[in-house]
Amino acid sequence: MVFILFCDIVIYMMIIMKISVVGLGVEGKKAINSLLNHGYEVYGTDLSLNIPLENIPYIEKHIEEMEIEEVNNKIAIKTGKLSIDLGVNDVDKILSSDGILISPGLWKSDLAKELKNSNKLISDILAKHKNLPTIGITGTNGKTTTVSMLKEILEKSGKRILIGGNGGGGFSGYCDLILNAEENQYDLMIVEVCDMTLDFSDYFFDFNIIGLTNIGDDHMNVHGSIHQYERSLLKFFKNKNIFINIDEKFEDEVENIVKEIHFYKESNVNLKTFGKFNFLNAGLATSIAKYLNIDNNVIEKSLENFDEVEGRLKIVELKNSKVFIGKTDNSHAIESILKEIKDLDIVFIGTSRDKETHRLNIFNSVIKYNPKQIILFKGLSGSFTLSLNRLKSLKYKGKIILSNSKKETLDLVLKFDKNGNKKKNNIFIGGNGQEIIIEIQKALITYGDMIDP
Repeated sequence: MVFILFCDIVIYMMIIMKISVVGLGVEGKKAINSLLNHGYEVYGTDLSLNIPLENIPYIEKHIEEMEIEEVNNKIAIKTGKLSIDLGVNDVDKILSSDGILISPGLWKSDLAKELKNSNKLISDILAKHKNLPTIGITGTNGKTTTVSMLKEILEKSGKRILIGGNGGGGFSGYCDLILNAEENQYDLMIVEVCDMTLDFSDYFFDFNIIGLTNIGDDHMNVHGSIHQYERSLLKFFKNKNIFINIDEKFEDEVENIVKEIHFYKESNVNLKTFGKFNFLNAGLATSIAKYLNIDNNVIEKSLENFDEVEGRLKIVELKNSKVFIGKTDNSHAIESILKEIKDLDIVFIGTSRDKETHRLNIFNSVIKYNPKQIILFKGLSGSFTLSLNRLKSLKYKGKIILSNSKKETLDLVLKFDKNGNKKKNNIFIGGNGQEIIIEIQKALITYGDMIDP
């Protein structure tokens, strides 16, 4: 009876606990969703007034009871267990909460320094996850696939695995891992660590192992240069067991700062997935699994049966075309795929955010393979101007087509397919706009399945 009463009290305390989420970017909004789904009250805050809130389903569900107040360039929103302030970071309100989550983008800010001293960060007040053996997978490309491959292997060996992390990679965010670890039993946790959140993740989790997929030209608006990115990785690697591609050129000092260093190479397992890069992802997953003493037969069978992760590269066979489609939002990712596609005919590229001009280097890689046509579709920006200017500066001679909707993009793919009866077209669809690319991918797979063999 006493035990039951104690459990009821713990559950009740968890439900009424209020958590402040500071910064409402991708990770902030993912944290709000996770916290609400787990029964917490949430206070969200951001200095910007232009925060799209359509990615918070709770607001739509409670739209009828929502109260909005606009005063002195500040917006206050209240509905059910969620309250949000835009245009202000009210420190007193934040500190009055039971716990605080700081968005990774604000981790090095003066506000974050003040809040860290409160001893209320969510990773400290809910700390059960720090008792789990934890693997971090980071790098420019291949993180989600490697995490999924490793999970498949470890689960086939009988272990209970919790995976998640980087909201931009398709997971539910870092906060979701902490909440799930608090409420359920696992043997091991695998975290996808975005290269922009290294310091943040290092504080939130106690990593035993770090696997590095690769170092590429992405997020240079944050890192500044490849050299600075490498310096951030070295700091992240300190005193940990590290797994690095044997061909990755790294500074000699890495061996002096890590606990142990292990080198991996391409897997020789017969994968169903396309591309040399996936054999490297499998090689990293294999190397870590062997370090954890997983039986080699389990490793090989798991990888042989592994299917592509949703949104990552798939090959869709149409009647007169072979379509290579998947998220490839930087030049390193594009290059690794296009160099394996022979006789590239047509390329579809989703636009990047206007402020992320480094992603325009995608076009530098694309034109090396001289596609006859490039179709630009709206991925993360509604404007084609920056993409067109880059193609003009590169003196691209082929035809450029602009697509303003998902339907228009699909219609163009099918039109090219009908015109490819003499030779199968090789069509690549990638770039930025993961959600749109996934929708197009699903539609093409359904259409391809309907075609008689």
